[in-house]
Amino acid sequence: MNILILGSGGREHALAWAVKQNPKCDRLICAPGNAGMASIAECAAFDINDGGAVVAFAEENAIDFVVIGPEAPLANGVADRLRAAGILCFGPSQQAAQLEASKAFTKEICDAAGAPTAAWAHFTDADAARDYIRAQGAPIVVKADGLAAGKGVVVAMTEAEALAAIDDMFDGAFGDAGAEVVIEEFMDGEEASYFILCDGVNALPVGTAQDHKRVFDGDKGPNTGGMGAYSPAPVLTDEIAATAMREIIEPTLAEMAKRGTPYQGVLYAGFMIKDGHARLVEYNARFGDPECQTLMMRLGGQVLDLLIASAEGSLDQVQVNWANDVAITVVMAAKGYPGAYDKGSVIGGLDALVEDSKNMVFHAGTALQDGQTVATGGRVLNVTARGETLTEARARAYAIVDQIEWPEGFTRSDIGWRAL
Repeated sequence: MNILILGSGGREHALAWAVKQNPKCDRLICAPGNAGMASIAECAAFDINDGGAVVAFAEENAIDFVVIGPEAPLANGVADRLRAAGILCFGPSQQAAQLEASKAFTKEICDAAGAPTAAWAHFTDADAARDYIRAQGAPIVVKADGLAAGKGVVVAMTEAEALAAIDDMFDGAFGDAGAEVVIEEFMDGEEASYFILCDGVNALPVGTAQDHKRVFDGDKGPNTGGMGAYSPAPVLTDEIAATAMREIIEPTLAEMAKRGTPYQGVLYAGFMIKDGHARLVEYNARFGDPECQTLMMRLGGQVLDLLIASAEGSLDQVQVNWANDVAITVVMAAKGYPGAYDKGSVIGGLDALVEDSKNMVFHAGTALQDGQTVATGGRVLNVTARGETLTEARARAYAIVDQIEWPEGFTRSDIGWRAL
């Protein structure tokens, strides 16, 4: 098969790495890709948010299967354009992708499906939002309604923080994403992620993980796109996961189908778990980043078969064969992230690393310049390792971090601390 993966982050590098291991993969192209992906696939430059451009490239290159990595092409209807052209693709339709693209839409679906989630209110007016916050008090959660690259959520522990978040969002800090806001009840507990493949009718769980959103050790500092993750997440037990499938996931999928927008792709559910019960924090319409990196390390080449089954509507004919171990990802980010940071610094030591099925460095914000790997983003590398235990995997990952020569970068030193 000729396969095209859309995206340029660590998630897409991990997907490409797993897909490449499957003997069905004859030719692999990543668009736009990054320095790491260029070592295992061809890279192509075109606008992945333009459905017409994606279809044209796919047709010109006899692409058999397209995997859409990030959320923006999904929200822009790229999957719809591919399906209309008769090209097999992995990813939900534009309407179904509203589960991520609009927080208010997700809340409405949850209410209709009876899925447990936080109490909420939706606002298009800043003054009304401020009045609501003053009436409710803190702690409280303020979310930009639209896509904000994983950063449009403020968990405000004081009323002043919440009011400042309203000012930021309505003043354009998150662009159009913050033109509307959703304000939610603060839920305490432990967060975990659950990943389910869907084909419009069937649903197949493919793993659990736990992300570390805050930038500094001990879960301090502002939210980021994710500073590290591990899989599986012990807090999301088999019993809790089964109940969540029955009470949250399956009713959501049924409601989507009832509305004429069946969900096809990966459904990434973020749960808040307390006293053995899960409530939905949010849905995402794509694999998490950096959670995907840990899942791909544990799944390997079978991923391609699972993604194809999701796209073809045959998930009831496949099963997931798990490696019975643990994987962890440690994000190396540019100093200053998630605020202002410099680009263009050279990263050394990568060529000397041993990369195999248990030790990988997935690239995110990197590029090749004059034969050197340079940093081009905030989250730059995803150091990923597997082990029999989380302790073993963690030691491996941080040993790799120590071999990478990048003084302009930093990591959290405590990834996995909750489980440990």
